Amino acid sequence: MVKSFLLLVSIHRTILHLLCFPLFLSPHSIPSIIQSLHCIVVHISFLGMAPEIPEDLYHLIKKAVSVRKHLERNRKDKDSKYRLILIESRIHRLSRYYKKTGALPAVWRYEAASASALVA
Repeated sequence: MVKSFLLLVSIHRTILHLLCFPLFLSPHSIPSIIQSLHCIVVHISFLGMAPEIPEDLYHLIKKAVSVRKHLERNRKDKDSKYRLILIESRIHRLSRYYKKTGALPAVWRYEAASASALVA
């Protein structure tokens, strides 16, 4: 609890430093700021504060859910049916990549029926 609070304080300071003092930054201090931001991202994922699924996969699932809702109202929309097939194939391809890199658990699986619960 204390570690996460200290981490949030350091995140706040770093972001404040980046937003408020861009004119006073020397070219030599920029790599150290980028390195500290990378450390913050690593700490957030280590503490379990990172999202469960990667952001690009999340947005693809969100898009697929919205197209599926559209198809419930407009069943004859053939173009949306085709687009849904393309979106879901991208989801499967991206999830295969994330399983291989370890960003997703090996047992994670996209199911259209439970996809709305993932983006809610």
